[in-house]
Amino acid sequence: MNEPAQPMLSIIIPLAQEETEQQYLLKNLLNLLADSSVSSEIIQSSKQIRASSLNGGAKQAEGQWLWFLHADSRVSLDNLCALENSLNQDPHGAALHYFDLGFNHRGPLLWANALGANLRSRWLGCPYGDQGLCISKELFFHLGGFAEDQAYGEDLLFIWHARRAAVPLRRIPSTLLTSGRKYQHQGWLKVTLLHQWYWLRLSLPELFKLLYQRWRRK
Repeated sequence: MNEPAQPMLSIIIPLAQEETEQQYLLKNLLNLLADSSVSSEIIQSSKQIRASSLNGGAKQAEGQWLWFLHADSRVSLDNLCALENSLNQDPHGAALHYFDLGFNHRGPLLWANALGANLRSRWLGCPYGDQGLCISKELFFHLGGFAEDQAYGEDLLFIWHARRAAVPLRRIPSTLLTSGRKYQHQGWLKVTLLHQWYWLRLSLPELFKLLYQRWRRK
């Protein structure tokens, strides 16, 4: 009897306690993957903090590539095709891949948040976890995975760690949708300002580390 083929893509979905958003995502993914040539597996991981869930899912993964998706992400056929194409152009798994961001909720100013996130990713090299980060399993563990001693911002810190290790960031030219519920429930201004505060608080020390590292190499 032949052994089953090793999944090329391990899709890791971290779950918070009593999370339900993943139900639509799972149905969405299963429908798309059924008609796809991409060999894959789906791993749901739920631990005390998000970083532990992400790392736990990565440890279970059997695929060459790890694709981290938030439970409220909405994946399209275009996303899947664009991801496959991007990975095919990175045969040695040397880069960290990410999508453009969009929202599946309509709001008067959510387009500005999406635009800001996409410009920040392209110009400043700082995509977030809701942009569907994808990286080879080997490179992920070489970088040490996500920091589990952080209450928040583990995705951003992982990006900065990758940049200090000179890992190229590769933009996938496709928009991955995420939920805008928190902006509706908590208020657009409050959530936007809070995110900017987190971004500055985490990024400024990491930027100084990166600049110092480059200065030392001269």
